[in-house]
Amino acid sequence: MEAFLHGMILAFGLILPLGVQNVFVFSQGATQPHLVRALPASITAAICDTLLILLAVFGLSLIVLQFEWLRIALLTVGILFLLYMGYSIWRSNPSNADKNEALPVKKQILFALSVSLLNPHAILDTIGVIGTSALKYSGTEQILFTAACVLISWLWFFGLTIAGASLKKLDSSGKLMNIFNKCSAIFIWATAVYLLTGLL
Repeated sequence: MEAFLHGMILAFGLILPLGVQNVFVFSQGATQPHLVRALPASITAAICDTLLILLAVFGLSLIVLQFEWLRIALLTVGILFLLYMGYSIWRSNPSNADKNEALPVKKQILFALSVSLLNPHAILDTIGVIGTSALKYSGTEQILFTAACVLISWLWFFGLTIAGASLKKLDSSGKLMNIFNKCSAIFIWATAVYLLTGLL
């Protein structure tokens, strides 16, 4: 039980901060005409997180942490991606959400894959924190720890989608979503700058 609680608290702490993955899932909940239409984004994000968690727990963390060039490559690609995503979010217009932002299923999945798997912050957090934390457990305890991390991830992304859909009902003009987008873009750019300082 200790391993399960540890996994829940750790996963929640890592997934809670506003980031490009959270912003995308939330925005799809807010811009799709129906909640069900936003599920491809949340399901894809949750599957990607599950994959990263499993890879981290079962040894990938040891590989990435041993090779400095791999860490630098991940950071470089991720910084460029975050700069682009920040620009895209800043330019988006929530007041025209039904026309512009309601992505079809294929685009939702592709965007969710990119914000999940090209985000160095998420990858390094998952590998560096969850992967190394899992090393203290073995057998059933390690399975419980991993299951808790995965459970929190799925609950969080579905919760974000529902929160986005709720905001849409409260904010038909798109003004609140516009403020949210601007703040999110600034946060994402700040994350990119923070990661860049780690390379310099």
